[in-house]
This record gives sequence, structure tokens and C-alpha cells, in this order.
Amino acid sequence: MNVLGMDETDVKILGRLLSDARLSYRKIAEDIGVSPPTVLARVKNLEKNSVIKFYSAILDHEKLGYDLTAIIEVTSVKGKIVEVERHIAKFPNVVAVYDITGLTDMVVVAKFKNRSQLSNFVKKDLALPYVERTNTHIVLITVKEDFRFF
Repeated sequence: MNVLGMDETDVKILGRLLSDARLSYRKIAEDIGVSPPTVLARVKNLEKNSVIKFYSAILDHEKLGYDLTAIIEVTSVKGKIVEVERHIAKFPNVVAVYDITGLTDMVVVAKFKNRSQLSNFVKKDLALPYVERTNTHIVLITVKEDFRFF
């Protein structure tokens, strides 16, 4: 059992939900060898403890026209990092903001439909008063992009 009080049954339930969040509790119970009420109680507990934050579909961004993925390093004015991160995180095309160690303060991952959108984002949206500099990387090929790692 780990720090969160999760055991092997919880891990199995999470694995099944990550593979398909639309599975019924009955199907999950059948797959892992427990009763449906056990699955229901475990899922409710995982939700209550914010292990499961919400349920969502995984989309193919390229099929939706978002062909460009950019990884942008951002350096902020000292003392304003959190403020800048929160502001950047509000943009709808931003899929991740990471507060990091190293030469830059944060890394932003964002999706764009074209170079013009990317250019506007970097030149206008990131032209915040507390941003010192940015360094933009364009992803050429996405080899793997899957945050379901459990």
C-alpha cells in the first residue's frame, strides 16, 4: 500500500479507467475480479481524494487542425514567475505549463493551427510585462504523447 492508501485493486481500477473511462463499474469489476460495489466505492474514494480529478476524452489534435506543437521556454522577472505561469495557463491553446529548474523558469506546451497563430502567441500573447525572454521550439514529429502512464 502506498502513501495515499491505494492498493493493487485501486491501481487496477485506475488502469482500466485510463484505458477507457466509459467502462461500466460492472465491466471493470469483471475484468479485475472484484464486485461492482467494490469498484463503485473505490472510484468514489479516488475521486474524493482527488486522485481522479475529472474525466475527459483524448483528442487527436492534428485531426482537429492543430498541426503545430510548440514547446516554449519562458524566463520571467524574479518574483513574478507564478503570476506569469497562471496568466499563460489561461490561454486555450496552452496544454501544459511546467515550473522547472535550470536556465529558464517555465516550459509551455501549446498547440496551433498554423505558423501565424504561433507567431501571434509568441509575439503578442507572451509579450507580458513580466516576461524577460522566450525560446520557442517547434515539434517536428510527435513520437509519443500520452499522459496515461499508470
